[in-house]
Amino acid sequence: MLAIKIIIYSFIFLSSSLIGILISKKYSNRVNELKEFKNALNIFKTKIRYTYEPIPEIFSEISESINSNIGNVFKNAAKKMEICTAGEAWDMALKLDDLNIDEEDRTVLKNLSKLLGKTDLEGQLSQIEYTTDFLDKQIKKAEIQKDKNEKMYRTLGMILGMVIVIILV
Repeated sequence: MLAIKIIIYSFIFLSSSLIGILISKKYSNRVNELKEFKNALNIFKTKIRYTYEPIPEIFSEISESINSNIGNVFKNAAKKMEICTAGEAWDMALKLDDLNIDEEDRTVLKNLSKLLGKTDLEGQLSQIEYTTDFLDKQIKKAEIQKDKNEKMYRTLGMILGMVIVIILV
């Protein structure tokens, strides 16, 4: 009987600790995704400036070079560009994918769609630069939140597990 109790208490403690770790991981994933978006947009800017390839082809190439949720955003946007404009496709791709970014990040990225495929080369390049500047600010905010909350949620998960075990004992 004692062995069963120990197993149940261990399961409660480990599961609450795991929940805390999963919540804390979301903060570091957000930082990583924002950095990947910035890198992808830099690739996009370079390809637009020097290769003059169409946007769907560039997005497909970016999706192949980035193997994460960000790559899926670019892949979905490239597919959607077959039936709608580049800006609409970008907006839809950002809505579809399960990303760890928050609504403010999403708004910054959606701003890119305003001029995507609608203006000349210089207009698109300036919009990409504008978006990457905002992403820099969002990355700094996300890193501050990560530093503040990541350890807290891990610790909170373990403490909550211990409290539940103590109450049950």
